[in-house]
Amino acid sequence: MNASMDEEIRYKILSILKDDSSLTQREMMQQTGVSLGKVNYCVSALVEKGQIRVERFKNNSNKTAYFYHITPSGLKAFTSLSLKFLKIKIDEYDQIKAQIKNLYQQVQNLDVQLCEDPTLLIQLRNIL
Repeated sequence: MNASMDEEIRYKILSILKDDSSLTQREMMQQTGVSLGKVNYCVSALVEKGQIRVERFKNNSNKTAYFYHITPSGLKAFTSLSLKFLKIKIDEYDQIKAQIKNLYQQVQNLDVQLCEDPTLLIQLRNIL
C-alpha cells in the first residue's frame, strides 16, 4: 500500500477511536475494511508517533482488552488529516460537477427522436 492509503487508514482509525476508545483491533478492521494486520500496523505507527496511547483494561479477565486514547498530538493529526481529505473531496466534487455540467449540455442538445428510449432522455432533462 502507498503512503496516502496508510494516511487514509490512520485517519479512519483516529476517527473511530475518537468516538469509541474501547474498540478492539478486530472491530477497527470491520469498520475500516482493511486487514487485521494492516490495522495492527497502523495502530502501532500511531502509538510510535505518540498520536494514541494504549492502556489495558484494569480488573478485566480478558487480558487482551485495551483502551486506545487519542493524545493531543493525535487530535492535531486528525484535524490536519480531516482538512486534507476535505480538500481532496471538494476537488473531486468540483470535477464531478464539471462532468455533470458537460453531460447536461450534451443531453440538452440531443434529439429526442433519435433516442432508443425518449422517455429516459426527457426524465434526464427534468432531473438536470
